[in-house]
Amino acid sequence: MSKRIPAFKNEDEEREFWDSHDSSDFIDWGKAEKVTFSNLKPSTRKISLRLPASMIEELKLLANKRDVPYQSLLKIFLAERIEKELGAR
Repeated sequence: MSKRIPAFKNEDEEREFWDSHDSSDFIDWGKAEKVTFSNLKPSTRKISLRLPASMIEELKLLANKRDVPYQSLLKIFLAERIEKELGAR
C-alpha cells in the first residue's frame, strides 16, 4: 500500500486516527482473509444494583421458564432495551 500505518501512543489516539482516515489507503482489503475469533467474550465489570425483591423474584420466574440464569436474562433484557433506545435516535 502507499501509506504506512503510524505507531500510536494509545487506543484513543488510534481511534481518532481511524475516525478521520480511510483504511483502504493503508490496507489492501483485496488480500484480506476471513478469520473467525471463537470463544471471545466481551470484558465485563461487576456492578452493584439494588432492585426490589419482588422484581428479582419475577425475573427468576421468567428466567426459569426460559431455562436460563436470571442474571443472563437480565443482560438480554438490558441489551434489547439499549438497542431499541439507540435505534430510536
